[in-house]
Amino acid sequence: MARLSRIPRLIGYGFMAAAALLAAVMKKEGLETIGPLPAVAALLFLGMVGVMLIFTDLMVRGLYAQVDAAKRREDEGGD
Repeated sequence: MARLSRIPRLIGYGFMAAAALLAAVMKKEGLETIGPLPAVAALLFLGMVGVMLIFTDLMVRGLYAQVDAAKRREDEGGD
């Protein structure tokens, strides 16, 4: 199986952690905007991108595992 990098999943976890940190700051400090964006929009965007990166990485890994298992079954049956 091809060696896949775990960097996208780690970036996704980082985005989710940043979203959680931003939510905590919003609640404690009363933060309402980040530059031109409402803080809630930035929070939702970071969390959404983080979850998307994690799930995409997990789905690709699952797909590669299924293809690898099918190749092994084919090789075993062909001999």
